[in-house]
Amino acid sequence: MDAYSQIIIDAVEKAKRSVVKIDRFVQKKDKIVPEGSGSGFFFSSDGFLFTNSHVVYGAKDLKVTLYDGSEFQASLIGQDPDNDVAILKVEAQSFVSAILGDNAELLVGQLAIAIGNPLGFQYTVTSGVVSALGRTLRSQSGRLIDNVIQTDAALNPGNSGGPLINSDGQVIGINTATILGAQGLCFAVGINTAKEIASQLFRFGKVRKAYIGLMLQQVELVPKLRVANDLKNKNGLFISSVEERSPAMAAGFRSGDIIISFDKKTVDTSDELFKMLNENRIGVLSEVEVLRNNIKKVLKVLPLERN
Repeated sequence: MDAYSQIIIDAVEKAKRSVVKIDRFVQKKDKIVPEGSGSGFFFSSDGFLFTNSHVVYGAKDLKVTLYDGSEFQASLIGQDPDNDVAILKVEAQSFVSAILGDNAELLVGQLAIAIGNPLGFQYTVTSGVVSALGRTLRSQSGRLIDNVIQTDAALNPGNSGGPLINSDGQVIGINTATILGAQGLCFAVGINTAKEIASQLFRFGKVRKAYIGLMLQQVELVPKLRVANDLKNKNGLFISSVEERSPAMAAGFRSGDIIISFDKKTVDTSDELFKMLNENRIGVLSEVEVLRNNIKKVLKVLPLERN
């Protein structure tokens, strides 16, 4: 057995028993009928599991199939369509909870493994690498999802909601989307984002986040630029576009700007900015330092709550 294959086999062995198949049922006239399926994974020993919001949204009934083939009805605990994350609860006992990792530690080029149920083929494994970090992706609700991981591990319909794991079998993301018509462009919501969403859903029953309206990409800052501007950052957040009629547009952000700090706190990753834009920032004027044409510039933005 070659070393690369053994790494994947060992990682999958650690995570596979946490993965489930989710069948959704909807009401049409006077009948409850099946309408597609997705994936999910247990993240706690008391039967809570993560999946995508678009897998469960609008479903009348949800059936979960465990690794051993046993089937259970699932209850929807809460969801955040804007970040495409949902939490289900299953009254099951014969399962293993996934080990949740830290996507803030990821590096581009790192091994990434997806487990799911594409097109109904249960427990399918694909592998690739982390292609980019800190992406912003437009969700099915039309809103921007921050801190998304881009990978070339092949995803297909039915993979949605399944885990993206690293070589240690730790979950680093929730597989969520592919770009139709493209090859090797697949995306996962960072597991740190999912943890924060879960915390709010359990505490408040909903997610309250501050919104500014930027499409971002995490980039490495070259040493010359860091020295010239006396920066502590190793990375910055490159603004690829500014949403129309957003707080960011009103504040004067431009495509090509690179965010380096938020309210005088260094921003090295999208995950850091996501945590800063919490419910306490809603309606509070905030200073954002950017690099524009390699020169520091301070912009003031008023984050709003997502409607």
